[in-house]
Amino acid sequence: MGFFPLAVIVVIILFNAVRIVKEYERGVIFRLGRLVGARGPGLFFLIPGLEKMDKIDLRVVTLDVPSQDVITKDNVPVKVNAVCYFRVMDPEKAIVEIEDFVMATSQISQTTLRSVVGQAALDEVLSSRDKINTELQKIIDQATDPWGIKVSRVEIKDVQLPADMQRAIARQAEAERDRRAKVIHAQGEFEASVKLTEAAKIIDQSPSAIQLRYLQTLTEIATENNSVTVFPVPIDILRAITQKKS
Repeated sequence: MGFFPLAVIVVIILFNAVRIVKEYERGVIFRLGRLVGARGPGLFFLIPGLEKMDKIDLRVVTLDVPSQDVITKDNVPVKVNAVCYFRVMDPEKAIVEIEDFVMATSQISQTTLRSVVGQAALDEVLSSRDKINTELQKIIDQATDPWGIKVSRVEIKDVQLPADMQRAIARQAEAERDRRAKVIHAQGEFEASVKLTEAAKIIDQSPSAIQLRYLQTLTEIATENNSVTVFPVPIDILRAITQKKS
């Protein structure tokens, strides 16, 4: 009877001592409060009562940065949110150097987003996102490097403008479209006038060309079945007929 309880105790101790760490995880081991190091992946044993393990996930974390109220450099209030991609590169630092590296990365991302967007004008925020994203990534990566974190990418997702500013931008865009349409129309009129001038010069140099053009126009008008066409007889023909009669 004494052997069975002892065997149960041994099984319980072994069960608590066995640890399995997945391929994308690492186990940070502490022995009597002192850092031993990171282990894994695979199966290993802990000394019961003396060693403790904290698991760290090494996969890329997608961190949603909440919407931040920001006043841009040109005093326009906007709401900006973003997404941050990072992963743990040094599990030991991620455990020892910071209490909660995910929360800390989120907080530094929010403050950096407000700071960087606040230093840019509204036009830059709307049209130069790649530049702002690069700057955000660089600043956040430097701030989280002591924690063993690598920030690979930061992207601004949405920029919300006040209603009056949206209307002003819409009016500006409409005015720009009207301006472009007028410029294109004027350019077309100019090119048409140049072509007409060239055609007039050619006709002026060849009097028969105007008669050919006259006949071509009559042919085009005659294709309409329901039309009645009245056209003048050339004066040269009338003069020839009159001379014959006289």
